[in-house]
Amino acid sequence: MSEFSSTLSWSSDLSFSIPVIDYPTITTVGDAAAYLATLDEERRQRNHWRVAIRMLDIALREPSYLRAATMSFQTALLMDGLTGPIQS
Repeated sequence: MSEFSSTLSWSSDLSFSIPVIDYPTITTVGDAAAYLATLDEERRQRNHWRVAIRMLDIALREPSYLRAATMSFQTALLMDGLTGPIQS
């Protein structure tokens, strides 16, 4: 699926895969949503998670924001020490 297609679904690929410590690699919009569902309320209220959630919501309505949403999600994981350094 092209990053800029007209709609995203739960099976749409993120812009890049995100390895997570003690959790399966997150590769799709649905994977990201499933991970967000595991967050407790305290963590969900942290600013970096609020941004990641908001960006994913925006990308679902406007797919051109998918890369920014993926990066926001990865940033939130990095800030909580839940993924390693970015590898090219």
